[in-house]
Amino acid sequence: MRGAPILALVLLTGAIAGCGGDRYNFARTYSAYGDEGPYLERAEELSYEDVRRFPDRHAETLLGWFGVVTEMEQLDAATGEARITLEYHRHQERHLCQDERDGSCRVTITQRAIGPFVALMTVRPEDLHDGPDRLWTGSLLKVYGHVTDAGTEESGPIIQVEHYRHFPHNTFVTTAAAGSMRQ
Repeated sequence: MRGAPILALVLLTGAIAGCGGDRYNFARTYSAYGDEGPYLERAEELSYEDVRRFPDRHAETLLGWFGVVTEMEQLDAATGEARITLEYHRHQERHLCQDERDGSCRVTITQRAIGPFVALMTVRPEDLHDGPDRLWTGSLLKVYGHVTDAGTEESGPIIQVEHYRHFPHNTFVTTAAAGSMRQ
């Protein structure tokens, strides 16, 4: 009977891990993963136009933006330092799901991009490895950082990233999937 308490603990831990907050947030609503919690609590989702027009007003504000990677520039594979261009998309609070199970849900962003922005960041080693889960063009990032410059019309605002969360291909959807998925 000694194994029963251990088995119960393993099953309980697995059940808790399956209730949102997993690596790719396969749940109906967004929740923090790993050390993202304090960033998610403090972040503000300011409007793109406010940040672009008045970057100095928001320099102290911790932004929390979703963006789809369009270009990775100046990536130093040894240090992970990178300049990444993204297209800002709004997050849809209620994620789209294939069926009634949370595991079928995907983080959902608007189909239409709002505008470009640049993230200056350190890419984690696990996101640099070759393979389907690497950070690359088409990946979704939730970035937390501070605007440092208005940028240009083509680049959009420049954000110094403190923390990010990576969603590889096939781990998120846009609102365009509403026809084949449900809320």
